[in-house]
Amino acid sequence: MKNLTLSTALVVLGAGFAVAETPAQSRDGGFGLGRTALPEEIAAWDIDIRPDGLGLPVGSGDVYTGEELYIDMCSACHGDFGEAVGRWPVLAGGRGTLDGEDPHKTIGSYWPYLSTVWDYVHRAMPYGAAQSLSDDEVYAITAYLMYLNDMVDDDFELSNENFLEVAMPNETAFFMDDRASTEYTVFVGEPCMENCAESVSITARSTVLSVTPETEGDTGAAAVTPAAVVEEAAAPEPAVAAGPDPALVAAGEGLFRQCASCHQIGEGAVNRTG
Repeated sequence: MKNLTLSTALVVLGAGFAVAETPAQSRDGGFGLGRTALPEEIAAWDIDIRPDGLGLPVGSGDVYTGEELYIDMCSACHGDFGEAVGRWPVLAGGRGTLDGEDPHKTIGSYWPYLSTVWDYVHRAMPYGAAQSLSDDEVYAITAYLMYLNDMVDDDFELSNENFLEVAMPNETAFFMDDRASTEYTVFVGEPCMENCAESVSITARSTVLSVTPETEGDTGAAAVTPAAVVEEAAAPEPAVAAGPDPALVAAGEGLFRQCASCHQIGEGAVNRTG
């Protein structure tokens, strides 16, 4: 269409994208484009699962079935036991590491809600074929992930009926954000002005030794005390380093022949590798 005029392009576009008879409202009366989404269209996108289980479909899946599905569809990235391959996400382990120098955030060590696991598998997995799993397959893979994180036994079956019965190990570490009622009111309130001092004065200054003053007679934080000046003046002159050992120079010259194919030095040297 790059050779078409603007008017011709609009005609072509209009043939494929008809203006809606009942446009969705926007600003002042709308722009005549789009329409209100139909209930069935909204339902197709409304696939999220809430922590309280709202949105879960009817279904079930056991650990054994989930293991087979996981090995076929997930292990190439996440490892046979959730340990991950390369830099793909680790899914299992990590208990007790969150307060250490090297925390491992996994399903068992960090995630607070099982609904997050189910929703993520359902929405985005397997990689490259998102939303290709049936509901029962998602239940089974979720059950196997729970088993990998020592949350259930190997004969466990997960369903929409018992979904909320197993608590996540780190669920109690999460809590509702209450800053609006506990902190914001303190920050925006009037400051306390009781028992205030009538005046403020500097009573002492810090002194940094062995630092040259910025100006002569400076008595500020960077001033040098007379003792420091005397100590600096009395310090012996550093010894001048002797020249390099000729034997070491000769040995280095011989070894450098192995480097000369990539690196050149001296007058006339040119860039090769470095």
